[in-house]
Amino acid sequence: MTLKTMPQILTPSLSRRAFVTGVTATAFGSLIGLPALAQGTASAQKIADHFSSVKTMMGEFVQFGPRGEQTGGKFFIERPGKLRFNFEDPSPIRVIADGKNVVIGNLKLKTWDIYPLSKTPLSLLLSDKIDLQNQTVRDVKEESDLITIVLGNKSIFGDSTITMMFDPKTYDLRQWTITDLQNKETSVMIYNVQNGTKFDDKVFQIDYQAVHRR
Repeated sequence: MTLKTMPQILTPSLSRRAFVTGVTATAFGSLIGLPALAQGTASAQKIADHFSSVKTMMGEFVQFGPRGEQTGGKFFIERPGKLRFNFEDPSPIRVIADGKNVVIGNLKLKTWDIYPLSKTPLSLLLSDKIDLQNQTVRDVKEESDLITIVLGNKSIFGDSTITMMFDPKTYDLRQWTITDLQNKETSVMIYNVQNGTKFDDKVFQIDYQAVHRR
């Protein structure tokens, strides 16, 4: 099947403020100056390094779509490049990344869409290391209860960005938001997170025969 433009669901992202007081998952409209960015990068890099060192994680999520729709379920991440979202009933949706591609499946309709992982902002979230010194950093903002890092790669993702929000004390990822080319946001908040879980290879296995049968 042919590859399509990434739909809003894969611009999934962690959700609007729920346990992040006073913070909304909005996109940053303009880039800050280099001196200001440099000031926030050092401490933010420590948090990014900590997040990158967590090779596996699982837990529950709540996703908020661009029209305010809300869904939840369980997620699984294995670095680099692997992710799975199992949406809770009655949603038939599954999202799986196996390190090379991302597929979105509708189990009820038995349909699958496939996208190169490298062409989606999820590749930044799932990368082996998040380097805040390179050209992917759009913004770093430090507050007393939150550190926000905005990443993008204009040459690959166009104007799509991924905004990741971390607890400055525990360095835990709280949520992420993906903003697409139309400035629409999908946010994902994670909770009940467990790190260091060992997964069966089947968790991130894509049934390519089923994908290409469509």
